[in-house]
Amino acid sequence: MIKEIEKEKTEVQQLKEKLLIKKRSGAAKVSPQELEKADEFCEEYKVFLNKAKTEREAVKYAVAKAEQAGFEPYDCNKSYKAGDKVYVNNRGKALMLAVIGKNGTKNGVRLGIAHIDSPRLDLKPNPLYENSDLALFKTHYYGGIKKYQWPTIPLALHGVVALKDGSIVEVQVGESETDPCFVITDLLPHLAVEQMSQVMTKAFNGEHLNVLIGSRPFQTDEESESVKLNIMNIIFEKYGIVEQDFLSADLTMVPAFPARDVGFDRSMIGAYGHDDRVCAYPALMAALSVNVPESTVITVLTDREEIGSDGNTGMKSTYMVDFIEDLAQAEGEQVRHVMAKSTCLSADVNAAFDPTYASAFEANNASYINNGAVITKYTGSGGKYSTSDASAEWMAKVRNILDSADVLWQTGELGKVDGGGGGTIAKFVANLNADVVDLGVPVLSMHAPFEVVSKLDVYETYRALYEFYCY
Repeated sequence: MIKEIEKEKTEVQQLKEKLLIKKRSGAAKVSPQELEKADEFCEEYKVFLNKAKTEREAVKYAVAKAEQAGFEPYDCNKSYKAGDKVYVNNRGKALMLAVIGKNGTKNGVRLGIAHIDSPRLDLKPNPLYENSDLALFKTHYYGGIKKYQWPTIPLALHGVVALKDGSIVEVQVGESETDPCFVITDLLPHLAVEQMSQVMTKAFNGEHLNVLIGSRPFQTDEESESVKLNIMNIIFEKYGIVEQDFLSADLTMVPAFPARDVGFDRSMIGAYGHDDRVCAYPALMAALSVNVPESTVITVLTDREEIGSDGNTGMKSTYMVDFIEDLAQAEGEQVRHVMAKSTCLSADVNAAFDPTYASAFEANNASYINNGAVITKYTGSGGKYSTSDASAEWMAKVRNILDSADVLWQTGELGKVDGGGGGTIAKFVANLNADVVDLGVPVLSMHAPFEVVSKLDVYETYRALYEFYCY
């Protein structure tokens, strides 16, 4: 009788394995050797996070890495052969890397796209003012933030100032331990009864995000705006900048703290800017690892996703299609035919299931930390508005690519159906008549100044992109 029961259990188990999705086991089924590779891969990722807190810094880092790997600036007047590696730097704020394939563009190109901008606080065109013997910067927040998360954390100033003579001044203050940092003040709880009784959107508004930058006057006389003058003099002595130069500057306040390991087991990374540099870095590393692919591989690190992808460095620009058209024409192909046969992994994050806020998620269709790269078939909001929805055929192809290479992956939606929603740049590639689906890293505390990801998930996203490029 016992043997019959055991046999029946075995048959049931076999049927489950054949027909049902395996329950999540995540890191538990990954070998110690793979976990070690993931940890090692993420050491340089943390360096990238610390060096690339703006899109300009991300492009600068990526170009340096690409040139070390043999990539050269693209020249539309040159002809290229299989294995050649080229890049296009779009205004220092977006970057395309291409590895020419054996079949060139005739069977379409393989696109990996990710964005390198993150939510932040940009300085206004006239940012500097003095009030009550304090000097402050006025800011205009960029992207979707919870405003209450930004006061009372150390901030650093990053960016560039373009002078009228054409020269560019790079600015970075607040990252070194010997640098000063900056801060947005908040009201003490003893006097905040009215503030704390308001809803979050009313208690904190954009005009309250003023950054404290100084308090000492230039001299001890009674001149007005002497604190402002002292700060402007310090800035001038260090950078040669006058107040009017703020009108032609891209300056932003970002969290000053570095990337850190999270947890006793060091299994996670906490940092500013995971969304979406946590996908941009694996995409970059995958591009650098490709040798001679079958079809031309193009990696796009783009800008302005957090504010709708408008502008000449965003995905609504024609810069990517123009580049593909140049490659296609050089091979006697037409870009519309190339795009129709092209495939894309839009490397972007998803919200990891957070047990503290479980009610925001639908557990069967959420992504989980330490369960690998997450495929997001569609994003959008409500009734799938403002999204592309990957076809069944393309989903099946991606599944086959990842399973054949034993990549750890999962699927997930962005929270409950009517819980809110969001979008990615996948839809802009889909609008060009290419097959596309989102694939990336699940993130805890997305869009916060300090986000959290799993090292294993970062590494598996790199593996997924590399296998896609090489299939």
